[in-house]
Amino acid sequence: MKRNVKILGIGSYLPKRIVTAAKIDEMIGAKTGWSEGKSGVKQRHFVEDETTSFMGSEAAKEALKDAGLNYDDIDCIISGSGTMEQPLPCNASLIQKQLGLQHSGIACFDVNSTCLSFVTALDMISYAIHAGRYKNVLVISSEISSVGINWRQGESSILFGDGAVAVVLTKSEDTSGILSSHMETYSAGAHLSEIRGGGTKIHPREHSEKTKNDFLFDMDGRAIFKLSSKLIPSFIEKLFKNTNLSMNDINMVVPHQASAAAMKIIRKKLNVDETRFMNIIENYGNIIAASIPMALHESIKQGRIERGDKLLLLGTSAGVSIGGIILEY
Repeated sequence: MKRNVKILGIGSYLPKRIVTAAKIDEMIGAKTGWSEGKSGVKQRHFVEDETTSFMGSEAAKEALKDAGLNYDDIDCIISGSGTMEQPLPCNASLIQKQLGLQHSGIACFDVNSTCLSFVTALDMISYAIHAGRYKNVLVISSEISSVGINWRQGESSILFGDGAVAVVLTKSEDTSGILSSHMETYSAGAHLSEIRGGGTKIHPREHSEKTKNDFLFDMDGRAIFKLSSKLIPSFIEKLFKNTNLSMNDINMVVPHQASAAAMKIIRKKLNVDETRFMNIIENYGNIIAASIPMALHESIKQGRIERGDKLLLLGTSAGVSIGGIILEY
């Protein structure tokens, strides 16, 4: 069943510090050009003094301005992020405070499915908006990956960037809406992408020289891609089932910006040309859950999609999960 929700506004924030591929090569002791050739990332943004909540609040202000709304119009704030500013309280409450809304009573909570957090949050809250539970909702993905990078892991260290994106969701009075959504998780790959430390299994008080790598990001990218790429064709079939649509009807595919190589292969599997596939990785890197909404933000601002266009938001995440949404923008 179609859910009558609309992305009314969108905004972003990028940290002040720009880190080039040449700088990354220098940091990891690689030959100039190695990291760009391997990852497809020419530059990315890393935080200096910015926090997750600060970036999220700045993106939210932009989204509200774009939507033509003010704080009083918002009745729910959701953080759809794979990283946290602190274990408690949730990111969304810290963003609310950063916005100066600490006495507002606006409902705040987090949704975390790592790189798919934005897609999952959008999917879940759409039911509540469609049913009238909430009127206008801020969904914010604010990610700082740079603090958790293991610079000894050449494969993963060259991929990531920091940034935030926010959207305002409201009930649609026109053709805009979510036409289909689907998610699958295959925990056989749960330990292929992880940060083992920081929770109750390896508590922060156990941080030591011996355990320090457990508190940094660890990934077997090849194994993840091998697993997920085999599953994507059947996943797409289930996502499109009962929609009366085919890939030819999709005006723009907005994928998770995992890596240049991965997106190239996914694009070929989907059989879509480059004009219908939003690729922004060279200037942003992989911004975890903010990757998909950042690509969406760029596609809107560049005029590559218009109201009424049909979009496919598609990504994978640690878990290993695959998730997607077909929506009419």
